[in-house]
Amino acid sequence: MKPINAIRMGGTDILPLVEGGKGVSISTGVSAGHWAAAGGAGTISIVNADSYDEEGNIVPQLYHGRTRRERHEELVDYAIRGGIDQARIAHDLAGGKGRVHANILWEMGGAERVITGVLEGAPGLIQGLTCGAGMPYRLSEIAARFGIHYYPIVSSARAFNALWRRAYNKTAELLGGVVYEDPWRAGGHNGLSNTENPLVPEDPFPRVLALRQQMRAFGLDQTPIIMAGGVWWLEEWQDWIDNPELGPIVFQFGTRPLLTRESPIPDAWKRRLLTLKKGDVFLNRFSPTGFYSSAVNNTFLHELRGRSERQVPFSSEAVGEHTAALAIGARGRQVFVTPADRQRAQLWMGEGHTEAMRTPDNTLVFVSPEKAREILADQGACMGCLSECRFSNWSQRPPAYSNGHKADPRSYCIQKTLQAAAHAHGPDQDTVIDNNLMFGGTNAWRFATDPFYANGFVPTVAQLLERIMSGR
Repeated sequence: MKPINAIRMGGTDILPLVEGGKGVSISTGVSAGHWAAAGGAGTISIVNADSYDEEGNIVPQLYHGRTRRERHEELVDYAIRGGIDQARIAHDLAGGKGRVHANILWEMGGAERVITGVLEGAPGLIQGLTCGAGMPYRLSEIAARFGIHYYPIVSSARAFNALWRRAYNKTAELLGGVVYEDPWRAGGHNGLSNTENPLVPEDPFPRVLALRQQMRAFGLDQTPIIMAGGVWWLEEWQDWIDNPELGPIVFQFGTRPLLTRESPIPDAWKRRLLTLKKGDVFLNRFSPTGFYSSAVNNTFLHELRGRSERQVPFSSEAVGEHTAALAIGARGRQVFVTPADRQRAQLWMGEGHTEAMRTPDNTLVFVSPEKAREILADQGACMGCLSECRFSNWSQRPPAYSNGHKADPRSYCIQKTLQAAAHAHGPDQDTVIDNNLMFGGTNAWRFATDPFYANGFVPTVAQLLERIMSGR
């Protein structure tokens, strides 16, 4: 194993190890602070992070506004207060070592306001901004305003080229690094393009090499590339370390920090990680963002898959192949489907999926009355956590504050399910975890096979970094 040497990043020499940011109360100040204290770059998430009352208890994120716009303002306020609290915790625990970065999703509702509010409220506590899930053109402008380095997340050289030419060339001196997030291997939301097959992963080396070549064309030879997604043992990446073709490389770990003593995820989630098998984490396209996302296969995803499978096209009049009349809803409203689809729909209704919900694509999805009520309630309670949401049809753009499409019952309220998973610490946490979204990288199955975690061992963050530095 080649030696792992310190690297210059953001004006500081640190270990080339970055903690990947995981939103909604997962990448906390405790985890990030300990990662930085061990010499790497710890990352807090400022995507609806937890804030605390005077006794140190988590403040529940409850919404009282009557409209989506009012609830959106509450959400932005929660996010700013939570980000400031997590920044203070991370800074104190880091003790001046390593670096503390903040991660945000560009497509989060009110993202620019949240970034600005946290940086204003936690001056000098955050040394870098990491941002992906979209094209964050204004990231460099915000970083320049506060004099800190920025780290855009991309999944291709083409994406970075667009960002550089439109905005980043004006603040090149503050570009601390470029995160290459592998769209097939990284946990959470991924940047697959329409031309890339989610079922056929590409070798990351040629893609990262293309990114480096693009960066060299802009004079960014020594700006680090941060490899994110699928990194487990560094000995498997020896060809990348000190490789003159690739230039300075840093490795990001998002999934492995989930299983540490400082990780805030529920014990049930940690136990589940230790039992995963290859294939238990996979890409799906149910997210209300429209992006693919990588998550643990559980009852939550099974239910979403079932919704989309119980789906038929329809028309309001008999036209083309839609010649079979089908009565739907309590009033028996008539729509027209194909004869084969009528048989399928009648079978589903006989199984209890009696509610037909319309989608933006002129299809009907069949669900139980209980699930239909839950979907409608979640759509009605929308607090605008995304810049645009397919599930609720929210958009943060005035004057309509709507994406212009029908709300999509094939998706889900991502804020609700991530909050539930992150805070499932009661006696029923196994059930809660199984019925909510559990993001994870596709290599999460390796927890069960890596001898480091034998007999259910859960390391501290410091022990994990020591293990990684050994090559494993």
